Amino acid sequence: MKRDKVPSDRPWDSVGYSRAIRVGNVIEVAGTTAANSDGSVIAPGDMYGQAKACIAIILASLEALGATPADVVRTRVFLKEISGWKDAARAHAEVFGDVKPASTFVQVTGFLDPEFLLEVEATAILD
Repeated sequence: MKRDKVPSDRPWDSVGYSRAIRVGNVIEVAGTTAANSDGSVIAPGDMYGQAKACIAIILASLEALGATPADVVRTRVFLKEISGWKDAARAHAEVFGDVKPASTFVQVTGFLDPEFLLEVEATAILD
């Protein structure tokens, strides 16, 4: 089956992964942090700003593969500190509030860069 991919365009591409991949009508978007293409952190110390950046990167990947926010059926939000969930949820709701995908918000112990406050994944299914 054909695989369409969106590269991550980040310094850790050497890991061997894609930002997003579409197989058939399913799109999986890998864990996405608030990082510029040079790896620098977007909105350091700002959970809401990082969440918006993560979601913007995800939306660009979805669009490149023919999807919209309305096609998203699942999101996963991994937080460095669970106490910041409301700021992350506000950014999530701005895009997915009407879509209401299945979603999980969980705390994890850390990320590749300690300045990352969260990481977001998404799954979309096209009609």
